[in-house]
Amino acid sequence: MFRGAKGFSLIELMVVVVIIGVLAALAVPAYLQYVNRSQVVRAYSELSAYRVPMEEYLARGQFNVSNAELGFVPSGITLPAASVASFNPDGSGVLEVTLGGAVSADIAGARVVLSRNVDGDWTCALDGSAASAWRSYYVPKGCL
Repeated sequence: MFRGAKGFSLIELMVVVVIIGVLAALAVPAYLQYVNRSQVVRAYSELSAYRVPMEEYLARGQFNVSNAELGFVPSGITLPAASVASFNPDGSGVLEVTLGGAVSADIAGARVVLSRNVDGDWTCALDGSAASAWRSYYVPKGCL
């Protein structure tokens, strides 16, 4: 008695390939958006770390602070800037970085700006107009 070979038929294999294709078509864009958002949040958190040293300099009456004095070291996702801090004698000013380097091409060129008013209140704003595929989803909580 001859028994047929055991295994999957061509139709069954094609169904599995289609299911995997549909899952990949949905998962890859979602993953890329997650990566983009995580890179923006990382740049925001790295820049936020320089608020405390800047407050120290402002309390001492120093308004022109270089990157070296501030302790700024550009990471792999931010572009090196001549000066990250730009402050006025009244204490108002900004800390700013531009995304670039090893960042996703969709968000390269976006700027993270932390602004300080005269009263010492900090606000965050993100400018994604230079980014090719900017979405409001990338903005971390507490930013505009």
